[in-house]
Amino acid sequence: MKGDLFSSEHMVQPATAPGMTVENSKCVRYTVNGEMLARQGAMIAYRGGLQFERKGQGVGGMLKRAVTGEGLPLMAVRGQGEAWFAHEAQNCFIVEVEPGDEFTVNGRNVLCFDATLSYRIATVKGSGIAGGGLFNSVFTGQGRLGLACEGSPLVIPVSPEYPVYVDTDAIVGWSAGLETSLHRSQSIGSMLRGGSGEAVQLLLQGQGFVVVRPSEATPQKAQQH
Repeated sequence: MKGDLFSSEHMVQPATAPGMTVENSKCVRYTVNGEMLARQGAMIAYRGGLQFERKGQGVGGMLKRAVTGEGLPLMAVRGQGEAWFAHEAQNCFIVEVEPGDEFTVNGRNVLCFDATLSYRIATVKGSGIAGGGLFNSVFTGQGRLGLACEGSPLVIPVSPEYPVYVDTDAIVGWSAGLETSLHRSQSIGSMLRGGSGEAVQLLLQGQGFVVVRPSEATPQKAQQH
């Protein structure tokens, strides 16, 4: 058969490196030789001798989703082979975590990661239930972390002189050392009169960066996850 579908743009080429690579803007490829971890349901194809095992839903095996606190279970992928991961055709990116780094990320954006990375569930300081990301996942160690993001993310520098205010539905993650707190941008009276619809933001202060997606969760999508 012939046609644009079979062009080099779409045809999967042999793996050139072990571990995690970006296959295209919407998909991550992982060449497995041992074990890696991924979001349940994110695997779209695989080949080779791979086994998939659901992780438990305790603190050690679950990412808590921001906004609703809904669980985001993980699966372990073991063996030798290749697997491809994606989520709703969202844009995919890879973050390289190095020793001494600490990256806090919203669970809804996690796609897959190296087993060499450690993570813990943390309550976002100052967020409270009304603040959106009540639980986020903090990644440390050394390895790669695959993220999925609706749209092209913004990476905004944060400095003591220039704190950043982020809509709690749009935040993807931020670097270690940033202080978080809630900021109310309008009065109760303004809210009762209709207001701007942007009543509460997460305020990040210190030195580092924050990653923001150019989209807010809609009620329909929130129910689908």
